Order: sequence, then structure tokens, then C-alpha cells
Amino acid sequence: MEKTNEALCKEIIWNSGVNPRKCMRCGKCSGTCPAYDEMEYHPHEFVFMVENGDIEPLLNSKSLYRCLTCFACVDRCPRGVEPAKLVEAVRLAAVRQQGANHLKPDDIPALLNEDLPQQAIVSALRKYNK
Repeated sequence: MEKTNEALCKEIIWNSGVNPRKCMRCGKCSGTCPAYDEMEYHPHEFVFMVENGDIEPLLNSKSLYRCLTCFACVDRCPRGVEPAKLVEAVRLAAVRQQGANHLKPDDIPALLNEDLPQQAIVSALRKYNK
């Protein structure tokens, strides 16, 4: 059974623990984002779209997987909105949808290299294989 947009939005806000209404749209979060050029929707846009219940475009956006989860946006926000946590919550909602897994165990050998910590692969598998 598919969730309504409103229920999904409430779930995302609850999972993130973020109050998107605190955002004053200053753009400092996006200005400090190292993945800015790679993202279709920037951190301040994520916050705005979640606040307005515009979840579908976010669920289908490649920006979900471009976010580095470095929390630079969290550090820079003067209001403590924590955009990265909203991105993570939307990402979690997307991967929980049937067939949306972006990493399968068979994909792991191709990703391994000597510079990548094994913990990163295990963490990615846990995060993207829900």
C-alpha cells in the first residue's frame, strides 16, 4: 500500500527530527555544500520542498545520492535546521520503496579498492539496501 503524500511528508519530518519551518531561506546551507554543482535540488530547496509537501520530485531526484552527508550545511545553518538530516530521511523513504535499492551485495566487489575503508561499504549497504 502506497502512502499518501501528506503521510510520507510527516514520516520524513519525524524520521529526520527536523523542523523545516525554522528555515529562513538564507541559502547558507547550499552555499557551503561541496556537492552543490552535482545536485538538482540543493539543501535549502530540500527543506523548502519538504515543508511544502512536494516530496515526489525529491524521491525521484538523483540529488538524493549526490549528497555527501558531510553535514557542512548543518554547521552553516544559523537556525539549526539540519538540511542533511532531511536529505537522509527522504533518501531512506526512497530506498524503502519497493525496487529502489541502489546497492546490492553483488555490486560490492566492483566498489572495493585499497583506499576505501570497509566500514564505508558496510555502511552503504545498510543504508541503501532497505
